[in-house]
Amino acid sequence: MKIVVAIKQVPERDARIRIDSTGKWIDLQDVEFTLNESDAYALEEALLLKEAHGGEVVVLSAGPERVGQTIREALAKGADRAIHIESDDLAQYDALGVARLLAAAVKDEGADLILTGLQSDDLGLGQTGVIVAELLGFPHASLILKIEKTADGVKVLRELEDGWFQHLELATPAVLTIQSGNTKLRYATLMGIKKAKTKEVKRIAASDLGVAPVPVVVLDGVKLPNKQRTTQILGGSPAEAAAALVEKLQFEVRAI
Repeated sequence: MKIVVAIKQVPERDARIRIDSTGKWIDLQDVEFTLNESDAYALEEALLLKEAHGGEVVVLSAGPERVGQTIREALAKGADRAIHIESDDLAQYDALGVARLLAAAVKDEGADLILTGLQSDDLGLGQTGVIVAELLGFPHASLILKIEKTADGVKVLRELEDGWFQHLELATPAVLTIQSGNTKLRYATLMGIKKAKTKEVKRIAASDLGVAPVPVVVLDGVKLPNKQRTTQILGGSPAEAAAALVEKLQFEVRAI
């Protein structure tokens, strides 16, 4: 079984964000980057399938040179090789443009499965995997928690709303978008880090794939949210104050 896993490099969740001099995007100079969380779970699912049934895991990522660090991390965890679509202007591509890049890079791979994370931690559009499936003409399922290989394809467990789940069977090749949190992520071992240095990373210039960026949304500017602190005194008896506090936490803050 050959599995392609699309991964994305995103800013660390606790990274300190500043607006750049243009006022139209964030300053990336001192930002630390990491592997997108749901993509890490997609990679874990691929590695589990490989361990159970054999085959090959290929990681696929697009972006500038720094993306190589995240690719090496995936290789150190157990992926066999990688494809790096090199692009310094990936921000100019919308979800359709990025999906076209990914689809063009893997169309000749002959993959049985293409896995992506459910959504990215930075933009959170949740569209890339779905569009890749459409471009390649593959069946697709989202919100996947578990994958089992069958004689004719795969059987998947989907997470729905309000604690409901759905079992589906799909023929392969197929594209699946993976939900976070169902498995325990592995760490790269020292041996895996050493092996990653010798594994193949195929580099493809985005321009060679024949996919030009088509800006659909033009940003006039970005701003950081204003920090506001307010104090509110809840009156009444202790029971009335407690009830009012619970109501505010539930319906205004949405913390419970």
